[in-house]
Amino acid sequence: MTSNRKPAQSKIYEPEKLADQLSEWRAKGDRIVFTNGCFDILHVGHIQYLEAAAALGDRMIVAVNDDESVQRLKGPSRPINRLDSRMFLLASLSCMDGVTYFHEDTPLEIIKTLRPDILVKGGDYTHDTIVGAEEVISQGGSVEVIPFVEGFSTSRLESRILELHRKKTEES
Repeated sequence: MTSNRKPAQSKIYEPEKLADQLSEWRAKGDRIVFTNGCFDILHVGHIQYLEAAAALGDRMIVAVNDDESVQRLKGPSRPINRLDSRMFLLASLSCMDGVTYFHEDTPLEIIKTLRPDILVKGGDYTHDTIVGAEEVISQGGSVEVIPFVEGFSTSRLESRILELHRKKTEES
């Protein structure tokens, strides 16, 4: 039996190389879906969100905050997983076509570089608060908000892990 699955590492791109790949896909008529985030501890909510986003187009792309930007956004205890690990886990998903990274606190520059057809964010955003929405719409693209899967968040998982660790330490 043959498989069309690509190895995870082959789906990880430097931003400039991903822009070249997107040009090839666009030439074939593929619609590019883009989202971004920290994706520090991958969980069910992330997977369901990414699968729903991927269903909106032909090629699913994720830009991941680098370690320094995660720390600026989330605090000194984050990220829990390094950038290369976070990117590899995302690239291993069957719904994923390309994973890259960005250094800034917002994805505006990478959105301008990649020019996605569909920009997707999670349920904690509104069209008015999505960075890059204006740029995507001005190029004829669309912006979609996908509702959160209740009960799943990296911050909640981090708190639970710390709580369990404290209890274990207290019992010792």
